[in-house]
Amino acid sequence: MDDRGGGGGSFVAVRRISQGLDRGSACHSTSAEAVAGSAAWLGRGLSCVCAQRRDSDARASFDLTPGQEECLERLQNRLDVAYDSSIPEHQEALWALWHAAFPGEELHGLISEQWKEMGWQGKDPSTDFRGGGFISLENLLYFARNFPKSFQELLWKQEGDRSLWEYPFAVAGVNITFMLIQMLDLEAVKPRTLVGATFLKFLAAFDLLYCITFKLLDHEWLAMRASYMDFNAVMKATRRQLETELLQEDITCLEELPSYSLLSR
Repeated sequence: MDDRGGGGGSFVAVRRISQGLDRGSACHSTSAEAVAGSAAWLGRGLSCVCAQRRDSDARASFDLTPGQEECLERLQNRLDVAYDSSIPEHQEALWALWHAAFPGEELHGLISEQWKEMGWQGKDPSTDFRGGGFISLENLLYFARNFPKSFQELLWKQEGDRSLWEYPFAVAGVNITFMLIQMLDLEAVKPRTLVGATFLKFLAAFDLLYCITFKLLDHEWLAMRASYMDFNAVMKATRRQLETELLQEDITCLEELPSYSLLSR
């Protein structure tokens, strides 16, 4: 998965849409207004946020049960799949994401300026998937299908007193996938961190954890009264809170995490 370490470049900060505007209004196109920033959202630009490991974590070693080994292998197989625009399944997933995000609005093509409305950096979303692979698209699609209310709230930045310049929704979603992979040490033969070992019992619910994390990120964003230059700080705060919740001894399923209550269907 070397491609995940590459990439980077400028990010796109999306201007907040005024609450109450319907999708047919003349102001709808403001979601695509952008300003170039200097920080990198993908690959190496994010590694300083997501790949940090405490010394105590680095010394940890954990044994996996046969069932955990099987679940981890299935998840790692998903991580190894790069997005490939020539594969029909990948094309269909991207079409499905558009229709889930903008029901009733016709998409003119998999390469289109319309994609900027969702918060991609350009007109071709495939160029942003290098940070998370095909699983990052699967994560977004799972979120849209299983928690459509929360998905739409985050897409349109409908909650709270927000900054003028907001984080781009879709690119932030790819960053979250990347962060979780690093935080949970999912590419290792077996986890070398305490939080990674703790997550072994939740491996089958990785997509659900993604949804929780995305909503938690937005919650932290609002709590910190953040603007687009604060994104890395918000990611760090999100990771710290998520680690704290996962390491609670009485958690038996992800639905028991305090941040799960932020999600709505």
